[in-house]
Amino acid sequence: MVSKYRVDFYGHVRQYHNLKAEIDAAILEVLESGNYVLGPKVPQFEAELARYCGTKEAVGLNSGTDALILVLKALGVGAGDEVITTSNTFFATAEAVWLIGATPVFVDIEPKTCNIDPNLIEAAITPRTKAIIPVHLYGQPAEMRQISKIAKAHKLYVVEDCAQALGARGDDFAVGELSDAVCTSFIIQKNLGCFGDGGAVMTNNSKLADEIRKLRNHGSAKRSQHSLGYNSRLDDIHAAVLSVKLKQLDKWNDLRRERAKEYDAGLAGTSLTLPTVRKGFRHIFHLYIVETEHRDQLQEFLLTKGIRALTHYPIAIHQQEGFPFGQAARISGSLEHSERSAAHVLSLPMFPELTSDEVKLVIEGIKEWEKSRKVAAGTAGA
Repeated sequence: MVSKYRVDFYGHVRQYHNLKAEIDAAILEVLESGNYVLGPKVPQFEAELARYCGTKEAVGLNSGTDALILVLKALGVGAGDEVITTSNTFFATAEAVWLIGATPVFVDIEPKTCNIDPNLIEAAITPRTKAIIPVHLYGQPAEMRQISKIAKAHKLYVVEDCAQALGARGDDFAVGELSDAVCTSFIIQKNLGCFGDGGAVMTNNSKLADEIRKLRNHGSAKRSQHSLGYNSRLDDIHAAVLSVKLKQLDKWNDLRRERAKEYDAGLAGTSLTLPTVRKGFRHIFHLYIVETEHRDQLQEFLLTKGIRALTHYPIAIHQQEGFPFGQAARISGSLEHSERSAAHVLSLPMFPELTSDEVKLVIEGIKEWEKSRKVAAGTAGA
Protein backbone atom coordinates (compact mmCIF):
# COMPACT_ATOMS: atom_id res chain seq x y z
CA MET A 1 0.00 0.00 0.00
CA VAL A 2 1.36 3.43 -0.98
CA SER A 3 0.65 6.25 1.45
CA LYS A 4 -1.02 9.36 0.07
CA TYR A 5 1.29 11.42 2.26
CA ARG A 6 4.93 12.36 1.56
CA VAL A 7 5.54 11.72 5.24
CA ASP A 8 2.85 9.70 6.99
CA PHE A 9 2.34 9.61 10.73
CA TYR A 10 2.43 5.82 11.05
CA GLY A 11 4.51 3.08 9.43
CA HIS A 12 2.47 -0.04 10.23
CA VAL A 13 2.61 -1.51 6.75
CA ARG A 14 6.34 -0.84 6.40
CA GLN A 15 6.89 -2.68 9.66
CA TYR A 16 4.79 -5.62 8.48
CA HIS A 17 6.68 -5.83 5.20
CA ASN A 18 10.03 -5.83 7.03
CA LEU A 19 8.93 -8.85 9.10
CA LYS A 20 6.48 -10.38 6.65
CA ALA A 21 7.99 -13.86 6.38
CA GLU A 22 8.30 -14.30 10.15
CA ILE A 23 4.87 -12.84 10.94
CA ASP A 24 3.10 -14.80 8.23
CA ALA A 25 4.72 -18.01 9.47
CA ALA A 26 3.69 -17.28 13.07
CA ILE A 27 0.07 -16.63 12.07
CA LEU A 28 -0.03 -19.73 9.87
CA GLU A 29 1.30 -21.85 12.73
CA VAL A 30 -1.61 -20.73 14.92
CA LEU A 31 -4.16 -21.28 12.16
CA GLU A 32 -2.89 -24.80 11.55
CA SER A 33 -2.78 -25.60 15.29
CA GLY A 34 -6.52 -25.19 15.83
CA ASN A 35 -5.79 -23.39 19.15
CA TYR A 36 -7.00 -19.82 18.84
CA VAL A 37 -8.12 -18.86 22.37
CA LEU A 38 -5.87 -19.41 25.41
CA GLY A 39 -3.73 -21.76 23.36
CA PRO A 40 0.03 -22.19 23.80
CA LYS A 41 1.03 -18.88 22.18
CA VAL A 42 -0.51 -16.81 24.98
CA PRO A 43 1.51 -18.25 27.91
CA GLN A 44 4.60 -18.27 25.67
CA PHE A 45 4.23 -14.55 24.98
CA GLU A 46 3.36 -13.82 28.61
CA ALA A 47 6.60 -15.47 29.74
CA GLU A 48 8.61 -13.53 27.14
CA LEU A 49 6.95 -10.25 28.13
CA ALA A 50 7.51 -10.80 31.86
CA ARG A 51 11.17 -11.57 31.17
CA TYR A 52 11.50 -8.43 29.03
CA CYS A 53 9.90 -6.26 31.74
CA GLY A 54 11.76 -7.90 34.61
CA THR A 55 8.53 -8.82 36.39
CA LYS A 56 7.40 -12.15 37.79
CA GLU A 57 4.16 -12.21 35.84
CA ALA A 58 2.50 -10.93 32.69
CA VAL A 59 -1.14 -11.51 31.81
CA GLY A 60 -2.36 -11.04 28.23
CA LEU A 61 -5.70 -9.25 27.79
CA ASN A 62 -7.77 -7.88 24.97
CA SER A 63 -6.92 -4.21 25.49
CA GLY A 64 -5.02 -1.71 27.59
CA THR A 65 -8.34 -0.38 28.84
CA ASP A 66 -9.28 -3.79 30.21
CA ALA A 67 -5.83 -4.03 31.76
CA LEU A 68 -6.62 -0.97 33.89
CA ILE A 69 -10.14 -2.16 34.72
CA LEU A 70 -9.11 -5.67 35.71
CA VAL A 71 -6.17 -4.51 37.86
CA LEU A 72 -8.34 -2.05 39.75
CA LYS A 73 -11.05 -4.71 40.20
CA ALA A 74 -8.51 -7.28 41.38
CA LEU A 75 -7.07 -4.79 43.87
CA GLY A 76 -10.54 -4.24 45.32
CA VAL A 77 -10.93 -0.63 44.16
CA GLY A 78 -14.57 0.20 43.50
CA ALA A 79 -17.60 2.29 44.37
CA GLY A 80 -16.89 5.12 46.79
CA ASP A 81 -13.13 5.01 46.21
CA GLU A 82 -11.00 7.71 44.59
CA VAL A 83 -8.14 7.24 42.13
CA ILE A 84 -5.68 10.06 41.43
CA THR A 85 -4.53 10.57 37.85
CA THR A 86 -4.19 13.22 35.15
CA SER A 87 -6.54 14.75 32.60
CA ASN A 88 -4.15 15.09 29.64
CA THR A 89 -4.21 11.44 28.72
CA PHE A 90 -6.27 9.17 26.52
CA PHE A 91 -9.83 8.89 27.80
CA ALA A 92 -9.42 5.22 28.77
CA THR A 93 -7.36 6.06 31.86
CA ALA A 94 -10.26 7.86 33.52
CA GLU A 95 -12.85 5.69 31.82
CA ALA A 96 -11.47 2.60 33.55
CA VAL A 97 -11.90 4.31 36.93
CA TRP A 98 -15.47 5.27 36.11
CA LEU A 99 -16.32 1.79 34.84
CA ILE A 100 -15.43 0.20 38.18
CA GLY A 101 -17.63 2.73 39.98
CA ALA A 102 -14.79 4.78 41.48
CA THR A 103 -14.07 8.50 41.16
CA PRO A 104 -11.12 9.86 39.18
CA VAL A 105 -9.37 12.77 40.83
CA PHE A 106 -7.42 14.92 38.40
CA VAL A 107 -4.24 16.72 39.36
CA ASP A 108 -2.07 18.85 37.11
CA ILE A 109 1.03 17.86 35.19
CA GLU A 110 4.63 18.96 35.17
CA PRO A 111 4.74 21.58 32.40
CA LYS A 112 7.95 20.23 30.82
CA THR A 113 7.37 16.46 30.78
CA CYS A 114 3.53 16.53 30.74
CA ASN A 115 3.55 13.69 33.31
CA ILE A 116 1.73 13.86 36.64
CA ASP A 117 3.27 16.40 39.03
CA PRO A 118 4.14 14.36 42.14
CA ASN A 119 4.23 17.54 44.22
CA LEU A 120 0.46 17.91 43.77
CA ILE A 121 -0.57 14.37 44.72
CA GLU A 122 -0.63 14.64 48.51
CA ALA A 123 -3.01 17.64 48.41
CA ALA A 124 -5.46 15.47 46.43
CA ILE A 125 -5.46 12.56 48.90
CA THR A 126 -8.54 12.02 51.06
CA PRO A 127 -9.67 9.09 53.27
CA ARG A 128 -11.40 7.73 50.13
CA THR A 129 -8.23 7.61 48.02
CA LYS A 130 -7.22 4.07 47.11
CA ALA A 131 -4.81 4.34 44.18
CA ILE A 132 -2.66 6.51 41.95
CA ILE A 133 -2.41 5.96 38.19
CA PRO A 134 0.64 7.77 36.78
CA VAL A 135 0.61 7.84 32.97
CA HIS A 136 4.03 7.56 31.31
CA LEU A 137 2.98 9.99 28.61
CA TYR A 138 4.64 10.08 25.21
CA GLY A 139 7.19 7.40 26.21
CA GLN A 140 8.87 8.89 29.29
CA PRO A 141 8.22 7.47 32.77
CA ALA A 142 6.74 9.66 35.46
CA GLU A 143 8.73 10.37 38.63
CA MET A 144 8.06 6.95 40.13
CA ARG A 145 10.45 7.27 43.11
CA GLN A 146 8.49 10.23 44.47
CA ILE A 147 5.11 8.71 43.61
CA SER A 148 6.00 5.41 45.26
CA LYS A 149 7.15 7.20 48.43
CA ILE A 150 3.83 9.08 48.67
CA ALA A 151 1.84 5.89 48.01
CA LYS A 152 3.65 3.97 50.74
CA ALA A 153 3.17 6.80 53.24
CA HIS A 154 -0.59 6.80 52.61
CA LYS A 155 -0.99 3.04 51.92
CA LEU A 156 -2.20 3.55 48.35
CA TYR A 157 -1.90 1.27 45.34
CA VAL A 158 0.11 2.44 42.32
CA VAL A 159 -0.94 1.25 38.87
CA GLU A 160 1.30 2.45 36.03
CA ASP A 161 -0.37 3.33 32.73
CA CYS A 162 2.45 2.27 30.43
CA ALA A 163 0.55 2.14 27.14
CA GLN A 164 3.07 4.56 25.58
CA ALA A 165 6.27 3.56 27.34
CA LEU A 166 7.06 -0.14 26.98
CA GLY A 167 10.85 -0.31 26.98
CA ALA A 168 11.37 3.01 28.78
CA ARG A 169 12.99 3.34 32.19
CA GLY A 170 13.83 5.96 34.81
CA ASP A 171 17.25 7.10 35.94
CA ASP A 172 17.48 4.58 38.75
CA PHE A 173 14.30 2.53 38.41
CA ALA A 174 12.61 0.23 35.95
CA VAL A 175 8.96 0.47 34.97
CA GLY A 176 7.14 -2.00 37.23
CA GLU A 177 9.75 -1.89 39.99
CA LEU A 178 7.91 0.67 42.15
CA SER A 179 4.26 -0.15 41.65
CA ASP A 180 1.66 -2.86 42.18
CA ALA A 181 1.08 -3.39 38.47
CA VAL A 182 1.88 -2.05 35.02
CA CYS A 183 -0.80 -1.81 32.33
CA THR A 184 -0.04 -1.61 28.64
CA SER A 185 -1.79 -1.63 25.29
CA PHE A 186 -0.86 -3.46 22.09
CA ILE A 187 -3.12 -1.56 19.72
CA ILE A 188 -1.27 -1.27 16.43
CA GLN A 189 0.13 2.25 16.86
CA LYS A 190 1.94 1.44 20.11
CA ASN A 191 5.69 0.81 20.20
CA LEU A 192 4.79 -2.88 20.48
CA GLY A 193 1.55 -3.38 18.57
CA CYS A 194 -0.44 -6.30 17.24
CA PHE A 195 -2.82 -6.19 14.27
CA GLY A 196 -5.86 -5.19 16.28
CA ASP A 197 -6.53 -4.70 19.99
CA GLY A 198 -4.52 -6.25 22.79
CA GLY A 199 -3.16 -5.43 26.22
CA ALA A 200 -1.38 -6.85 29.23
CA VAL A 201 -0.70 -6.45 32.93
CA MET A 202 2.78 -6.96 34.33
CA THR A 203 3.25 -7.44 38.06
CA ASN A 204 5.47 -8.98 40.71
CA ASN A 205 2.38 -10.04 42.67
CA SER A 206 1.50 -13.61 41.64
CA LYS A 207 -1.75 -13.56 43.60
CA LEU A 208 -2.83 -10.44 41.73
CA ALA A 209 -1.88 -12.04 38.40
CA ASP A 210 -3.93 -15.15 39.21
CA GLU A 211 -6.97 -13.01 40.03
CA ILE A 212 -6.62 -11.10 36.74
CA ARG A 213 -6.33 -14.40 34.84
CA LYS A 214 -9.64 -15.42 36.36
CA LEU A 215 -11.30 -12.08 35.65
CA ARG A 216 -10.26 -12.17 31.96
CA ASN A 217 -11.94 -15.56 31.52
CA HIS A 218 -15.44 -15.08 32.96
CA GLY A 219 -14.10 -15.44 36.48
CA SER A 220 -12.93 -18.96 35.76
CA ALA A 221 -9.65 -20.72 36.44
CA LYS A 222 -11.18 -24.17 35.98
CA ARG A 223 -13.77 -25.42 33.52
CA SER A 224 -17.39 -24.95 34.70
CA GLN A 225 -16.28 -23.12 37.85
CA HIS A 226 -17.08 -19.42 37.52
CA SER A 227 -17.42 -16.17 39.37
CA LEU A 228 -18.34 -12.83 37.81
CA GLY A 229 -15.70 -11.71 35.36
CA TYR A 230 -15.14 -10.54 31.81
CA ASN A 231 -14.35 -11.86 28.36
CA SER A 232 -10.94 -10.20 27.95
CA ARG A 233 -8.49 -12.77 26.63
CA LEU A 234 -5.58 -12.03 24.32
CA ASP A 235 -6.07 -14.12 21.17
CA ASP A 236 -3.37 -16.59 20.12
CA ILE A 237 -2.83 -14.95 16.73
CA HIS A 238 -2.11 -11.62 18.41
CA ALA A 239 0.17 -13.34 20.95
CA ALA A 240 2.12 -15.04 18.14
CA VAL A 241 2.57 -11.73 16.30
CA LEU A 242 3.64 -9.99 19.51
CA SER A 243 6.26 -12.69 20.18
CA VAL A 244 7.81 -11.94 16.79
CA LYS A 245 7.73 -8.19 17.35
CA LEU A 246 8.93 -8.20 20.98
CA LYS A 247 12.36 -9.32 19.77
CA GLN A 248 12.61 -6.08 17.81
CA LEU A 249 11.32 -3.69 20.47
CA ASP A 250 14.63 -2.38 21.84
CA LYS A 251 15.98 -1.84 18.32
CA TRP A 252 12.76 -0.04 17.32
CA ASN A 253 12.89 2.15 20.43
CA ASP A 254 16.51 3.02 19.67
CA LEU A 255 15.52 4.06 16.15
CA ARG A 256 12.81 6.31 17.59
CA ARG A 257 15.41 7.90 19.86
CA GLU A 258 17.71 8.50 16.89
CA ARG A 259 14.95 10.21 14.89
CA ALA A 260 14.12 12.29 17.99
CA LYS A 261 17.73 13.51 18.14
CA GLU A 262 17.45 14.54 14.49
CA TYR A 263 14.27 16.49 15.23
CA ASP A 264 15.97 18.10 18.26
CA ALA A 265 18.95 19.24 16.18
CA GLY A 266 16.91 20.39 13.18
CA LEU A 267 14.29 22.30 15.17
CA ALA A 268 16.67 23.96 17.65
CA GLY A 269 16.32 27.72 17.34
CA THR A 270 12.75 27.58 16.04
CA SER A 271 9.84 29.03 18.00
CA LEU A 272 8.62 25.55 18.95
CA THR A 273 8.97 24.11 22.44
CA LEU A 274 10.74 20.77 22.06
CA PRO A 275 10.42 17.67 24.29
CA THR A 276 12.20 17.61 27.64
CA VAL A 277 14.00 14.41 28.56
CA ARG A 278 14.80 13.94 32.23
CA LYS A 279 18.48 13.32 32.91
CA GLY A 280 19.24 9.62 32.93
CA PHE A 281 15.75 8.59 31.75
CA ARG A 282 15.27 6.37 28.70
CA HIS A 283 12.52 8.20 26.81
CA ILE A 284 11.42 5.92 23.98
CA PHE A 285 9.42 8.54 22.04
CA HIS A 286 6.17 6.82 21.38
CA LEU A 287 5.36 10.36 20.31
CA TYR A 288 7.60 13.31 19.47
CA ILE A 289 5.66 16.30 20.75
CA VAL A 290 6.29 19.97 20.00
CA GLU A 291 4.33 22.86 21.44
CA THR A 292 3.23 26.12 19.84
CA GLU A 293 0.38 28.53 20.40
CA HIS A 294 -0.26 28.23 16.66
CA ARG A 295 -0.60 24.43 16.70
CA ASP A 296 -3.64 24.18 14.41
CA GLN A 297 -2.10 26.46 11.77
CA LEU A 298 1.15 24.48 11.80
CA GLN A 299 -0.73 21.20 11.45
CA GLU A 300 -2.72 22.55 8.49
CA PHE A 301 0.43 23.95 6.82
CA LEU A 302 2.27 20.65 7.13
CA LEU A 303 -0.69 18.86 5.59
CA THR A 304 -0.42 21.11 2.53
CA LYS A 305 3.15 19.80 2.21
CA GLY A 306 2.01 16.19 2.40
CA ILE A 307 3.10 15.74 6.03
CA ARG A 308 0.62 14.23 8.48
CA ALA A 309 0.94 15.44 12.07
CA LEU A 310 -1.61 14.58 14.78
CA THR A 311 -2.62 15.82 18.23
CA HIS A 312 -2.35 13.83 21.48
CA TYR A 313 -4.58 14.93 23.07
CA PRO A 314 -6.32 18.06 21.82
CA ILE A 315 -8.99 18.24 24.55
CA ALA A 316 -8.19 17.38 28.17
CA ILE A 317 -10.67 14.91 29.65
CA HIS A 318 -12.19 17.43 32.08
CA GLN A 319 -12.79 19.84 29.16
CA GLN A 320 -14.56 17.34 26.92
CA GLU A 321 -18.22 17.80 26.13
CA GLY A 322 -20.40 15.86 28.54
CA PHE A 323 -17.80 15.66 31.33
CA PRO A 324 -18.15 13.96 33.79
CA PHE A 325 -20.53 11.77 31.78
CA GLY A 326 -23.02 11.26 34.57
CA GLN A 327 -20.29 10.00 36.89
CA ALA A 328 -18.46 11.41 39.89
CA ALA A 329 -15.22 13.28 39.31
CA ARG A 330 -13.04 15.67 41.26
CA ILE A 331 -10.46 18.22 40.21
CA SER A 332 -7.73 18.98 42.72
CA GLY A 333 -6.28 22.46 42.30
CA SER A 334 -5.61 24.13 38.99
CA LEU A 335 -5.20 22.12 35.77
CA GLU A 336 -3.69 25.04 33.87
CA HIS A 337 -0.72 23.09 32.52
CA SER A 338 -2.95 20.22 31.35
CA GLU A 339 -5.18 22.70 29.55
CA ARG A 340 -2.25 24.57 28.00
CA SER A 341 -0.72 21.31 26.81
CA ALA A 342 -3.98 20.14 25.23
CA ALA A 343 -4.29 23.39 23.31
CA HIS A 344 -0.68 23.55 22.08
CA VAL A 345 0.78 20.07 21.51
CA LEU A 346 1.42 18.64 18.06
CA SER A 347 2.79 15.16 17.39
CA LEU A 348 5.26 14.96 14.50
CA PRO A 349 5.66 11.75 12.47
CA MET A 350 7.50 9.17 14.59
CA PHE A 351 7.88 5.45 14.00
CA PRO A 352 10.88 3.10 13.77
CA GLU A 353 10.78 2.88 9.98
CA LEU A 354 10.76 6.68 9.58
CA THR A 355 13.85 7.68 7.57
CA SER A 356 16.25 10.54 8.23
CA ASP A 357 15.27 12.02 4.86
CA GLU A 358 11.62 12.08 5.97
CA VAL A 359 12.60 13.80 9.22
CA LYS A 360 14.41 16.43 7.12
CA LEU A 361 11.25 17.01 5.09
CA VAL A 362 9.27 17.61 8.29
CA ILE A 363 11.92 20.00 9.61
CA GLU A 364 12.01 21.88 6.29
CA GLY A 365 8.21 22.11 6.33
CA ILE A 366 8.22 23.60 9.83
CA LYS A 367 10.92 26.13 8.93
CA GLU A 368 9.00 27.12 5.81
CA TRP A 369 5.92 27.66 7.98
CA GLU A 370 7.91 29.86 10.34
CA LYS A 371 9.25 31.86 7.40
CA SER A 372 5.75 32.34 5.98
CA ARG A 373 4.54 33.61 9.35
CA LYS A 374 7.37 36.15 9.49
CA VAL A 375 6.60 37.32 5.96
CA ALA A 376 2.90 37.64 6.84
CA ALA A 377 3.75 39.56 10.01
CA GLY A 378 6.03 41.90 8.01
CA THR A 379 3.34 42.50 5.40
CA ALA A 380 0.78 43.21 8.08
CA GLY A 381 3.13 45.69 9.74
CA ALA A 382 4.09 47.46 6.49
